[in-house]
Amino acid sequence: MKRRHVLLAGSGLALAGCAARTPRTWTARQFHNQPAQSHQHQFLSDLWSQVAAQTNGRLQVTTYPQNDNVPGSDPQALDMLQSGEIEFFTVMGGILGRKVPVAEIQGVPFAFTSHAQVHAANDGALGEYIGRACAAQGIHRFQRGLLENGFRQISMVERPIRTAEDLRGVKMRVPDGQMFRDLFSALEAQPVTVNIRDLYEALKTRRVDGQENPLVITEVNRLYEVTRYVSITNHMWSGFNLLANLRFWRSLPADVQEIVERNVQKYVALQRAYTDNLNRELGAKLAARGLVFNSADVSTFRAKLDGGFYQRWREALGAKAWSLLEGQVGKLG
Repeated sequence: MKRRHVLLAGSGLALAGCAARTPRTWTARQFHNQPAQSHQHQFLSDLWSQVAAQTNGRLQVTTYPQNDNVPGSDPQALDMLQSGEIEFFTVMGGILGRKVPVAEIQGVPFAFTSHAQVHAANDGALGEYIGRACAAQGIHRFQRGLLENGFRQISMVERPIRTAEDLRGVKMRVPDGQMFRDLFSALEAQPVTVNIRDLYEALKTRRVDGQENPLVITEVNRLYEVTRYVSITNHMWSGFNLLANLRFWRSLPADVQEIVERNVQKYVALQRAYTDNLNRELGAKLAARGLVFNSADVSTFRAKLDGGFYQRWREALGAKAWSLLEGQVGKLG
């Protein structure tokens, strides 16, 4: 009997030893708001495929386009990320601002003049400042994880925008971010919040008169089918912050985190270069599809914003964040 107990105990130790040698694995979900055919979906899929390979399957992340069709789109997905219902998400600063108000600073109108300037700020001290504010809300922001979307242009259904006066009374679709609404209110348009998934139908049914987005969004969401005029304004820059639920991120071992960080930096750099080039090429491509382009007089836009818009947002975002932005772009307002 004693020998049997010893054998059983030995077997138990052997099994325990096998269990201890079995590496822990993690599965996670990555949401983003673009279609499956978009380049953002492909770059994110490639990123997580490499992470899975380099961690020997310990971290496996599935990428879901259009936020897996959750009813509330980006705002709901952001809630899900913060609560831990999903683990990874990409979102514009204007919408991230619902949880982390200072993130709205990424879209200050006419602040940035080049993509290099954008990324120098957001990969540097300003990005670190936003990252600390994210962490306070249970969100991890990847410091070099800001994907390119591009400078925003105005697309209209029936007529071009040549000066700010042409925006008076226009029903302009905007994302669900306060700075977008404030900007177009200051320009005397009527901002209408519509999720990106519903934008095509809103333009088709004339619920809105126009929309504003980088050309790449017009391309991947086929908005060229429901708009006619594109006015080049470069009025704001926007990109997609790659985020993680902070608790989940901290649960990963250091070596897995290092592999993720390395691949984020690699694939985000590739995505930025690809998108920047695509936005430059799309003018000719979209014109060939029948869109009519013009250059708007943005000095008329700036004149309307000088009446308190920048001062209002300096106070809302805080002197520290504003000084970090102006350190990169110069004096605003």
